[in-house]
Amino acid sequence: MKEIHYYESVTYMKKNNPFTLTFGKKPGEYISRYENSEEIISTFTADNPVSQVYMIEGIRGSGKTVLMTSITGELSENDDWIVIDLNSTQNLIDDFASRLVDSCSKMPDILKKGFSVSVAGFGVGINGGNASGDSVSIIDGILSSLKKKNKRVCVTIDEVMHDNNMRHFASQFQIFLRKDYPLFLLMTGLYENIYAVQNDPALTFLLRTPKIRLEPLSLNQITKQYMSTLGIEQDKAKELASITKGYAFAFQALGMLCFENRDDMNMDVILSKLDDMLDDFVYRKIWDSLSEKDRIVVLKVKDTDTKVGEICAELSMSSGDFSKYRERLLRKGVIRSNRHGYVSLALPRFEKVVEMYA
Repeated sequence: MKEIHYYESVTYMKKNNPFTLTFGKKPGEYISRYENSEEIISTFTADNPVSQVYMIEGIRGSGKTVLMTSITGELSENDDWIVIDLNSTQNLIDDFASRLVDSCSKMPDILKKGFSVSVAGFGVGINGGNASGDSVSIIDGILSSLKKKNKRVCVTIDEVMHDNNMRHFASQFQIFLRKDYPLFLLMTGLYENIYAVQNDPALTFLLRTPKIRLEPLSLNQITKQYMSTLGIEQDKAKELASITKGYAFAFQALGMLCFENRDDMNMDVILSKLDDMLDDFVYRKIWDSLSEKDRIVVLKVKDTDTKVGEICAELSMSSGDFSKYRERLLRKGVIRSNRHGYVSLALPRFEKVVEMYA
């Protein structure tokens, strides 16, 4: 298969195109997940929050980061909230200390004289002080001051990884919670990474953490967006919406292509380019993350409902063995099961793209 990259082509698209392929950026045409947003925001802003941690789980391109960005954007509009975005590839404790100091540097009576934080071997003094302290002590002192000022801190970690860095951060975060600090944590991640973090024996408190698993976007809302943005009739918009299967990345990619070709909407050309975008941006990564046996099973699942019995017969697999792969692929968001005894591919045009991989 000829490898085609669309990163450069996006740059040349018309500036007024309301759709975007930039991961994490809130697009001009955005379908809000009101229920998910309201659940997290109402919980975090309650006088006595039932949880100070939330996890957002979903497959690549499902809109995890966009949802998190939307939530923290709303929190940031309130002066009582401080949002700290951490990089999962950095030392999370040190990164937290550095960014917390930076965010609070202009707040009166929050940073006391003498606070400093060392990042990558370089000391950063606050208010002229020369004293040094470890990152945990600095975070602890600032959170104590923020609590007295009735300020709340929301920490975000995008695409969380299960490693010693995360284990150390989560363990320390639990200590901060025990001190009743106004600290909140919002994380996104793939199913396998969220599962590993929650089931780490050293992080048992995360087992009780509420988890939001992103479902497909509403096809009705996608239809309305396409009608208003592309200026097309309802039947055509509904046809386009059905192609996306509610997959957030496909909604943006197909919308972008149709917007750029709205004067001559040749669907054969558009769908060919859509397949290339799906392959280039997300599907190759999803395919690579599957085990060899997962791939064998996926290749037997069709775009429409496929009988489980037929798949088992073709693979000479018992229903008990198949159920293990079925459950894992369901959780990963690769397949879905809308009725008993049947499965289908959850991702739009995945069948056509993965044929090339096989």
